[in-house]
Amino acid sequence: MSREVVKKGETVVLIDTSYRKYLVHTGGKTDKIKGVGVLDPTSLVGISYGMQIEVGSKKFWVLKPSLMDKLQCLKRKAQIILPRDAAQIIINCAIEPGHKVLEAGIGSGALTIALANAVAPDGRVVSYDKREDFIKHALKNLKTVKLDKYVETKNRDVTLGIEEKELDAIILDIPNPWDAVGHAWNALKTGGYLCTFSPLSSQVEKTVREIKKHGYIEVKTIEN
Repeated sequence: MSREVVKKGETVVLIDTSYRKYLVHTGGKTDKIKGVGVLDPTSLVGISYGMQIEVGSKKFWVLKPSLMDKLQCLKRKAQIILPRDAAQIIINCAIEPGHKVLEAGIGSGALTIALANAVAPDGRVVSYDKREDFIKHALKNLKTVKLDKYVETKNRDVTLGIEEKELDAIILDIPNPWDAVGHAWNALKTGGYLCTFSPLSSQVEKTVREIKKHGYIEVKTIEN
């Protein structure tokens, strides 16, 4: 039985004998990877997926990463939206390939990765964030999992306005989503979805009050 081999520029997941996982981009430079050791990523090129390799005294299986692997192995700079919440957002907002989605609050890029995976190969995610350091960090994560080509980032405050129009969905992961509800209404296409993600009930209540001032249909809250 022939096996697919690792190609240069691909991202692989290394799984040790305790089933801990590590993402490695094969186009990177030799580096010391925490939990793995010193590794030249290009040495993985040509290895068959499913094979076991040795790095120092440790053994690792080499596999293609799933979306869950990409999210779980994410390098975090800010608190992330968990995979179960990202799945809820994608399902409830009916996000699918070819859609144009705007996200405000990129953080470490966890939701961005899930959204980019959902809209690929013909869709696009636009992500706003006021903090340039978050954008740079998230872009590194997106490049590691090779989803950066589906994402456009903007160092911009969504509460000051949304440049894009005819959006299929808008997701607001910011402390004050109510300040962007009106802008979202003007930017969404007919039948588009608005999702806000807030940890406090007081934030949810304030956002819902603002939503009801506009023409949104079927307003609902989901608690996890």
